[in-house]
Amino acid sequence: MDLFIQQITSGVATGSIYACTALAVVIIYLAVGHLNYAQGEMAMFSTFISWQLIQWGCSFPAAVALSTVASFAIGSLIQATIFEPIRDEAPTSHIVIYIGLFSVFNGLASFLWGSSVKTFPSPFGTGDFLGIKSMSIHQAGMLFVTMALLTAIFVFFRFTRSGLKIRAAADNRTASHTVGISVRNVNACAWGLSAAIGAIAGALIAPVVFLEPNMMLSTALSGFAGALLGGLTSPLGAVLGGYAVAILENLAGTYVPVIGQELKSVIALIIVVVLMVVKKGSILGHRTVKRF
Repeated sequence: MDLFIQQITSGVATGSIYACTALAVVIIYLAVGHLNYAQGEMAMFSTFISWQLIQWGCSFPAAVALSTVASFAIGSLIQATIFEPIRDEAPTSHIVIYIGLFSVFNGLASFLWGSSVKTFPSPFGTGDFLGIKSMSIHQAGMLFVTMALLTAIFVFFRFTRSGLKIRAAADNRTASHTVGISVRNVNACAWGLSAAIGAIAGALIAPVVFLEPNMMLSTALSGFAGALLGGLTSPLGAVLGGYAVAILENLAGTYVPVIGQELKSVIALIIVVVLMVVKKGSILGHRTVKRF
């Protein structure tokens, strides 16, 4: 029973990062109708910016705050200068650019900071949380920050003008134009917000997986799985999906001998494949019906 509780607790902590990644994916999908395959690499690049600022003497909060602002600006710029001009092009054009962004961020990080593994400091310290051996202080900190972030995102989308504009543009682009909403600016804001969430997620997971150009590959895959499981049209579903994937990974890695801890990341891939085939396994997402 202790092992089971430990795996659930660890899964909830890791699920916080998956939830952030899944939420970032859903925000862009709601805005422009595409999956950002470079989401993980953008988060990794932002984490390297945080690491560099820390090396230059910035405190951890200041470094993460600055990298988050920089990430928002980079994400908004990418949408405004790259994707907005090809908004009405074929989906394959977007996919090619997403793959290109993946390669650019990965290669640029390797060029600027090298491919060697680097340690990333934890702002929460080490040791057990309140004497609970199944949860470390860092895991508890990850959970707390994620809950605060998700609450802030909920308030933003529910009660602010910018958040309501993003929701309106995602629901009906034409009607939004009619009432004077600049869909171009809204989409840029959504991209920036997604990139900023990724920056925070990267800074939280880096002390666990260590910092290197490929650090977000498995995390991004699990985030995509969470987004698909929860529903690409539901931010809340994406969050719940992220937690569900993390818990499933931990339980499968512990109790399924064929998988083990070394192969538990394949659970996310299995979820992605199954949901792509079934196409209706989301938690809270809704199906879109088109009339021809």
